[in-house]
Amino acid sequence: MRRLRSISGLFVMTVFLPTLLATAYFGLIASDVFISESHFVLRSPGKQTVSGLGAILQGAGFNRATDDTYAVRDYILSRDALRELEQQFGLVKAFGSANVDILSRFAGIDGDDSFEALHLYYQKRVGLEVDSVSTNALLRTSAFSARDAHQINEKLLELSEHLVNQLNERGRQDMIRFATAEVATAEKNAKAATLAVSAFRARKGVFDPERQSALQLQLVSKLQDELIATTIQLAQVRALTKDNPQIPSLKERVGSLQSEIDKETAKVAGGDRSLSSQSADFERLALDRAFAEKQLAIALTSLEQARSNALRKQLYLERIAQPSVPDVAVEPRRLRGVLATFVIGLVAWGILSMLLAGVREHQD
Repeated sequence: MRRLRSISGLFVMTVFLPTLLATAYFGLIASDVFISESHFVLRSPGKQTVSGLGAILQGAGFNRATDDTYAVRDYILSRDALRELEQQFGLVKAFGSANVDILSRFAGIDGDDSFEALHLYYQKRVGLEVDSVSTNALLRTSAFSARDAHQINEKLLELSEHLVNQLNERGRQDMIRFATAEVATAEKNAKAATLAVSAFRARKGVFDPERQSALQLQLVSKLQDELIATTIQLAQVRALTKDNPQIPSLKERVGSLQSEIDKETAKVAGGDRSLSSQSADFERLALDRAFAEKQLAIALTSLEQARSNALRKQLYLERIAQPSVPDVAVEPRRLRGVLATFVIGLVAWGILSMLLAGVREHQD
């Protein structure tokens, strides 16, 4: 009888009383918990492939933005999102209402109503699951009224969309700002190179040594042709009449032509102020100007591409399923809680009974 009393007492302590308390709690005390769910996915416009078949298959479709989905998840569970919700809905009053049972309400047992405690409690009421294959996200929010659960879910989606828009705007501004700075630098270099060429022309009195040399050489060639013709004419006159009065004038013309040829030749090559000596400096300046102009053209093209890429690389938060408005409380699962308490009590009762039986046998 003593053993039966000890066994029955142990059964009451480990099975009957916990089950009775669980039945009373889940049946009479535990507050209803409503859960609102929504599905969304983050996508970005895909780049068109080079091949024709790839373009047909992919085209301008959308790619999944997996990394950004996890960024959204971190934001939803962050203190910033909690602060926005608290300012709009007053989560402390909603979660810490006197209508909620003391075991489930915020600051119910320990009385800690600090923001850090609220954040820990909030992370238990909000969850975001991301499918690693499809990258679809399931946002689940729970509250003690269907209206609060739905509003919290809707607000979190709005905050997530705002975050995505901020990421888009920041990325777009960074890309365009960098490309604009490159254009400004290239434009400055192009202007400096053009001014350097203009200053060289004004200082040296030369427009283009290469072109001017070509014109000078053409003039020298004409003068040489004229010199040859005059020299031939002089030789013919001397051969026919040595005392011809044209001979002195022809000689003077030959000398003048030769002097002019030497003068024009010296302009092309012959001294520090000749076109050939100035050509190297001019070519260097012209090459710098051409390089600066090409750099400016490339920078302008990069700016247009940056603007195009900024639009093409935007993220989009697409709602697959809108936040649901629960009409039935999903939690707590009362019957399951009672049965779980009963089963755990039976297991504990069986283990303790075996231990006690072993201790008695050892004593006997």
